[in-house]
Amino acid sequence: MHPEQQYLDLMARLLNEGDPRGDRTGVGTRSLFGQVLRFDLSRGTPVFTTKKVAWKHAAKEMLWFLRGDTNIRSLLEGSPRVTIWSDWPYQRYCRETGDSIEMREFEERILTDDDFAQAWGDLGPVYGKQWRRWLASDGREIDQVETALDLLKHDPNSRRIIVEGWNVGELDQMTLPPCHKTYQFWVSGEGRLSLMLTQRSADVLLGVPFNCVGASVFLHLMAAKAGLDVGELVWCGADVHLYQNHVEQAAIQIARTPTPWPSLVYSGGDLAWEAIGLEHFELLNYDPAPAIPAPVAV
Repeated sequence: MHPEQQYLDLMARLLNEGDPRGDRTGVGTRSLFGQVLRFDLSRGTPVFTTKKVAWKHAAKEMLWFLRGDTNIRSLLEGSPRVTIWSDWPYQRYCRETGDSIEMREFEERILTDDDFAQAWGDLGPVYGKQWRRWLASDGREIDQVETALDLLKHDPNSRRIIVEGWNVGELDQMTLPPCHKTYQFWVSGEGRLSLMLTQRSADVLLGVPFNCVGASVFLHLMAAKAGLDVGELVWCGADVHLYQNHVEQAAIQIARTPTPWPSLVYSGGDLAWEAIGLEHFELLNYDPAPAIPAPVAV
């Protein structure tokens, strides 16, 4: 069975068995609780083929997290222009100022006006801050990513190789609390590095494809830096849901047949996190079906 079939089967179960639920956005979902997908990255990267996934956008977002950045400015800079985080600061700006500025103009001001970007482009202590600068009770800043990497190199049997985003004391300061919240690494006796990603909340149509690409990038980078081979990506979703305005798109995707998965190649070696860019990645033999447009629930 093609490994992507797990994902398609999950969407089919949501359509047929999902529990109708209200949600924060007001859109409504069909939800299942506690779902698992397993992908062996040595046999291909889970960049889903039954619709085109903007993998460079997802990779750029992951590199943004790993640099410890929390401002949308660097996501908007260069190519591709990543706008998936723009809705939240844009809405806050419009709400708090009463300005009826268009989204594109808001993003341009973020790019060109330093003071505006500092005031309105920051998302609070979201992923990057927690991963690279978790604030301890004694005032120390803990770099969880470097701590995990050190354990992979010097204590690979540890059961504590974890990068955690759910900082209860700072949730109310975050634009959006972390959905993909916990990353735990595991090294086999053969030197294969596997990663379990746990999501508290999983938007199956739009979010999960991005999350799988991002986690794959993270796994490749940690493996390269630790001198290990890539192993499995184990994806675990708690509240796994399909938005009611994604039902038609899900039905289209489920009817499609997956093609062979591509291979992600990383060439940056042990570069510093701040120096790693999209130019250090190549996706080989990606042959997806056309994209399926769908609205984002904010």
